[in-house]
Formats: sequence, structure tokens, C-alpha cells
Amino acid sequence: MAKKAKSRSASQAAVKKRSGAKPAARSTARKAVKAKARATPAKSSVKKPARPKQRIAISHHREEDFKADGLRTYAKYRDLGIAAASHGLAQAHVIRLQGPCNPDEVSKLHFHDVEFQMVYVLKGWVKTYIDGEGETLMKEGSAWTQPPKIKHMILDYSDDVELLEVILPAEFRTVELKA
Repeated sequence: MAKKAKSRSASQAAVKKRSGAKPAARSTARKAVKAKARATPAKSSVKKPARPKQRIAISHHREEDFKADGLRTYAKYRDLGIAAASHGLAQAHVIRLQGPCNPDEVSKLHFHDVEFQMVYVLKGWVKTYIDGEGETLMKEGSAWTQPPKIKHMILDYSDDVELLEVILPAEFRTVELKA
């Protein structure tokens, strides 16, 4: 057995002699990579800044809560208190589009710089155009999401339409485009 150990050692020495400094260089490079990996924390161990604690938001229907102070002049918005409760993480509101629909005012191609947007038709109907989807009639019970920065517009709606909209984050930019 001792003889085998000597022959292994001799063969390893022969390999080192033939390759010169390469094994030492490889070994040093491996050590540097391993040291760097130890110094850089894994993504899972990097802590994100703590979000403020969210609170409960309760909103009961009251007609006086519908305000004409939102993004569109032809709409009234009922804030559901989500933006304040989530410290700006999200917002949710009920939107009443004021009828009758005036396409000259309403049908403006635009996008929102958001991370997430979802709309649910509570009452009535709305006809939309969404880039890549085309024209779609959304009726009571219909829901859709709009990916970030997707071009879209409202084409028409019923006089009684109400929409629930959920958006992340609560504050975002809207950009109107030339149709």
C-alpha cells in the first residue's frame, strides 16, 4: 500500500513539473472567487428596507364620497382609503364615469407608469382599446389588468358605469399620447 501512495505522489509531482505554474495560478484564482463570494452576501440575505406597518382600511358606501377631483374631468372618484393605509403601496377607488360619453373628451390614448393596474366593472359597461388587445366591451362582472405603460383608452361607456380600480403604487405618472 505504501508503494501506491508513493506512485501517486510521484505522478502528481510529474504533472506539476509539466504544467509549470498553472496549478498554482488556478488555485489562486479559485481562492479569489471563493473569497469574493463569501464577501458578497447572497440576494436572499440582503434585507430590503422595512415598509411601514399597514393599517386596516374600512370604507362604507356614501354618495357624498364621490368627488370630481381625480385624474379625469368626466369621472367621479370614491377613494377607498388604501393609499393611506398602505403608506402609498397601492391605491383603490370606485370610478363613476359621467354620462353621456363624449368621445372627443374621453378617447385619448395614454399610459400609466405603474407596476400593476386592475379594473373591475361593478355596474354598466365600458368599451376600451388596449394596445395588443384591440377594442373590447367590458360588462358588469368583467375584469382586466393593464401591464405597466401599456397604451390604452376608453372609447365609450354606459351612463351608469362604475369601475373598481386597483393600482400599485398609489402615486404614478399618466402620459397622454397622440392617437
